[in-house]
This record gives sequence, C-alpha cells and structure tokens, in this order.
Amino acid sequence: MSGPILVFEHVAKTFTKRSGTVTALADADIEVQKGEFLSIVGPSGCGKSTLLNMAAGLMPPSTGRVFYDGKEVKEVNTRVGYVTQRDNLIPWRKVADNIRIALEIRGTAGKGDAGDQVAAVIEKVGLSGFENHFPAELSGGMRKRVTLARTLIYDPETLLMDEPFGALDAQLKLVLQEDLLRLWTDGEGKTIVFVTHDLSEAVALSDRVVVLSSRPSKVKVIRTIDIPRPRDAFAVRFDPRFTQLSHELWDLMQEDIMRGEDM
Repeated sequence: MSGPILVFEHVAKTFTKRSGTVTALADADIEVQKGEFLSIVGPSGCGKSTLLNMAAGLMPPSTGRVFYDGKEVKEVNTRVGYVTQRDNLIPWRKVADNIRIALEIRGTAGKGDAGDQVAAVIEKVGLSGFENHFPAELSGGMRKRVTLARTLIYDPETLLMDEPFGALDAQLKLVLQEDLLRLWTDGEGKTIVFVTHDLSEAVALSDRVVVLSSRPSKVKVIRTIDIPRPRDAFAVRFDPRFTQLSHELWDLMQEDIMRGEDM
C-alpha cells in the first residue's frame, strides 16, 4: 500500500423525505489506502451504501468532500467498478453477452480482442463452460460470478462492493469469499471497499474494518485486522486472533445495532 486512493473528508449526507429530513452520515473521515481491502460495517441505515454511492460519484455529499486519487469526485467516477446487492443481469442475454455489455457501454466491444477479454474473465471467475447459459439457468452463486466478471472486464482500479454475498447461503458465501480473496490477491494491487452486515465476513477478508455508529452516523473505530496473509476464508475462522477481533468489534457494534432497531 502506497497512500490513500480514496478519501472521505468530513462527509455528511442528509436525505429529505415526506416525514422530514434524515441524516444518514453526520461526519465521516475515512482514508482508503491504495491496494487495501477495507470493509465497512454498522447498523442498518447508517450510511454504508451511501459512502459507496458518493465514491462512485452517483450522489454528492451534503457537506464535506470525497477525493479519488487526489481529485475531488464531482461526477461519475469511471475509475471504479461497482458491484451492487442485486445482480441486474439481462435475462435474454447469455452469460458472455451479459459480460460483454460493459464493453458495449464503453464503446470497446467491437475491438478485435473483445472476445478474448470476455473469455479470459469468464475463466478468471470460474464460469468456463457456462458462456452460453441464460441467467435463469444459473445458480445464485453463478449469477454473482457473472456480475463480478462484468465489473472486472473493464479493469477498474478500485472495486466498490455493496453486500455482494448477502443473499446467499452460508456455504456458498464461503466459496465466493475464497474466490474474491484469490481474485484480489491476483488482481495486481486493486483496492476493494466492501460493505457488509456480516462481521465475520469483514474480519476474514479485510486489512481494516471501519465500524460506523447508529444514525446519524460517525466513524466509531477503524480496526486493523492483523491476521497474516494469505488467508483461507474458512480456515481463518479457527484462528484465535479471528475470534478475538470478532468479539471486540461485536462489542463495539452491539449497542448501536440495538439502538438502530428502536429507531
């Protein structure tokens, strides 16, 4: 890691609804180092996804500023890839064509090596042999792999991931967590900002974990996950340090989670 690639500087975000104004984020200061895997956890409604949306340039902060690679984010940030909770695959397009759409949007699908790019990323995410399947013919995990491949194909510097495995069963989540660790390790220094409600997932995958308080949210703590790499997404859960860190972070989160349920 060689310095911050993404910086949230005194960021606040207020939304106006029929019932009045809601402050999701009150004052967030976060620096994401280039090449790190950083997870964000906290109660529902505390602004985790809002931070990703601001980093992607999809919404401005109400106050404060967001910087990417030293420049303030004031429009759509084309240097990041965004993996959302829903896969949003086009049902009438086969796997290869769903992945190719990212190149079509960028106007590069007609280049001679586009087919090779699609084939390479399909192999990278473990979907070889499923190129001509429609989304309805795929399992939930495979659909997530297609979504990730569609993001990876244009080689973004940073991946913003908003609960990408949240709807999957426990066993499948472990498989995809392991795949993500492998892709990140082989990804030539990509940065990942990962939002999750699963504390064990955050500890297993991350270099650091940001814990947000209940709304109006502030950064409660940023904890370094000092478990050696490389890690196995399953085996790391038997490491005593994993247990210690998970308990420590849970103790910090528990009061805010209960408060959030009462709001």
